Amino acid sequence: MRVSLCEKPSQGKDIARVLGAGQRGAGCYSGAGVVVTWCIGHLVEAVPPEGYDDRYKRWTLEQLPIIPERWRVDPKAATAAQFKIVKHLVGQASELVIATDADREGEMIAREIIELCGYRGPIQRLWLSALNDASIRKALGALKPSAETLPLYYSALARSRADWLIGMNLSRLFTLLGRQAGYTGVLSVGRVQTPTLKLVVDRDREIASFVSVPFWAIEVTLSHAAQSFITGWTPPQGCTDDAGRCLQQPVTQQAADRMRAAGSAQVVSVETERVRESPPLPFDLGTLQEVCSKQLGLDVQETLDIAQALYETHKATTYPRSDSGYLPESMLAEVPTVLDSLVKTDPGLRPLTDRLDPTQRSRAWNDAKVTAHHGIIPTLEPANLSAMNDKELVVYRLIRAHYLAQFLPHHEFDRTVAQLACGGQSLQAVGKQIAVAGWHQVLAAPEESDADGDDTPRSQVLPALRAGLSCQVGNVDLKALKTLPPKPYTQGELVKAMKGVAKHVTDPRLKQKLKDTTGIGTEATRANIIGGLLGRGYLLKKGRAIRASDAAFMLIDTVPAAIADPGTTAVWEQALDMIEAGQMTLDTLIAKQSAWVAQLVQQYSGATLAIKLPPSPSCPQCGAPMRQRTGKNGAFWSCSRYPDCKGTQPVDTSTSKRGAPHKQRASRKAS
Repeated sequence: MRVSLCEKPSQGKDIARVLGAGQRGAGCYSGAGVVVTWCIGHLVEAVPPEGYDDRYKRWTLEQLPIIPERWRVDPKAATAAQFKIVKHLVGQASELVIATDADREGEMIAREIIELCGYRGPIQRLWLSALNDASIRKALGALKPSAETLPLYYSALARSRADWLIGMNLSRLFTLLGRQAGYTGVLSVGRVQTPTLKLVVDRDREIASFVSVPFWAIEVTLSHAAQSFITGWTPPQGCTDDAGRCLQQPVTQQAADRMRAAGSAQVVSVETERVRESPPLPFDLGTLQEVCSKQLGLDVQETLDIAQALYETHKATTYPRSDSGYLPESMLAEVPTVLDSLVKTDPGLRPLTDRLDPTQRSRAWNDAKVTAHHGIIPTLEPANLSAMNDKELVVYRLIRAHYLAQFLPHHEFDRTVAQLACGGQSLQAVGKQIAVAGWHQVLAAPEESDADGDDTPRSQVLPALRAGLSCQVGNVDLKALKTLPPKPYTQGELVKAMKGVAKHVTDPRLKQKLKDTTGIGTEATRANIIGGLLGRGYLLKKGRAIRASDAAFMLIDTVPAAIADPGTTAVWEQALDMIEAGQMTLDTLIAKQSAWVAQLVQQYSGATLAIKLPPSPSCPQCGAPMRQRTGKNGAFWSCSRYPDCKGTQPVDTSTSKRGAPHKQRASRKAS
């Protein structure tokens, strides 16, 4: 009997339908010689320290480090019934097909169960990129040998065990040290979550310590041949900062007076160049999360859930947890089918698709840049738009537009830069004339934002100018501006920072090593990392922005720099990639991680933490001092007489007075 092991019931139902396994049983579907069952995500979980030894139920420094000699997993209590069904079916199997999600985690979900069940028969791997019938049939006809995807399991197992070693040991270590310093809450430390938190803490400190600098600019309206256009004043050297902003108001005032008095400006030079912009790639998950956060205000987890629904429920798009926007060249043959299905899905697309060139090969089609998964695109079969809710529909249309853009011409425009002289001052005008709309027919032009409050238009059509022409001076607008602090992270921007973490690494050797890395976390885990930090109260939502809480600042200031350094974590991520590529063994990485954790425990177990505790308020019920504790919703104040008095109040999460700690300031001066 061939047993197919899926990740979720919905996947099991889709695969069973294609296999002809129509008989519904308890936790499975069956047919002639085939059974399809599922895992409901992870049916097993890593055993916590107290599962290895009862003495670990009580946290003490003497127990650390906790490093299992033999790693164990146990069935989850909540899904024990389904695990029992899966174990029974796997025990009866003569052949097994792993049909979980085609990624590290999917591989681990299946392989852990297979190991726990003691199955030793033949295994094949179903590698699905979409859950529509045509894609399932195609994948069933091209099953991969088990050995081909086994390294994915070892990589996922290494990630899980490394997270366990750091989370279990260092959270206990610094929580215990914190209690010695008077902090009664839990200091939760994670291999990825702590460096991610540091990104937000660092940004918030930049904002808090930012000193605004005033500067002045001049916008001059000129006209020629009855057409007005905007120019910007170019300040003379010696009165500007590194960004070319004029810092001397008298110089600006004098320049404005001279240009008003001149009455006209002469064109000195005009240069025009044709700019060709290729379409953006189809989405990978991180980019989709960034765009949906910026344009739609969606949380990254919400975007992932929507993309997952478009894949699983609606069968409208391909596998969402992709880290690549490129497409395999073999899929060029499927383009006519995809375009036909899109028109059947939405007949209103017909006028647009008639203008497409299905044979056009954009930069997206590149086998060399496709990873385990390709970009997120529409599937081969029509979808039912009426079954989608409003948010699903708008995300689907974004994904569809990025695919359709691949078959439209480049967007082309003429960029003209004119230099002018007026009253002894220099002016510059920039014009843009669209020549070919190209892929902008399906995707709006990217936002053109202005820095530091300068609202000078970035896009305008200039009149026909040539050197020597005279233009009339209209309005001369002197603007008093000021530099603005960095903006707080949004969830989408934090995902982008996690992906491009090399930009935040200062060590030149690490920076070079991380040049081509995918950052910290994975497409599948970044939303969970951010969600976990929000859930623990380390991150706070402020509209679309996310800010670090007081507890976050304290944690980052408490733990060693190596733990919070995004560069360190990104190097570990590269090691996971090496395991996946067969260039490093699981045992080698875990041995290194264990030694590193043991070294940190030895180094800090006798340390005294300089924790700056917030002032303790009085209990609103009995007046006794309160202590800060951490619950499922983050930090809060609890009466010191608990449980006799159960008075509580929220922790003040104001960020207005947060600045860099003394040690941070000192390091900046030293550098």
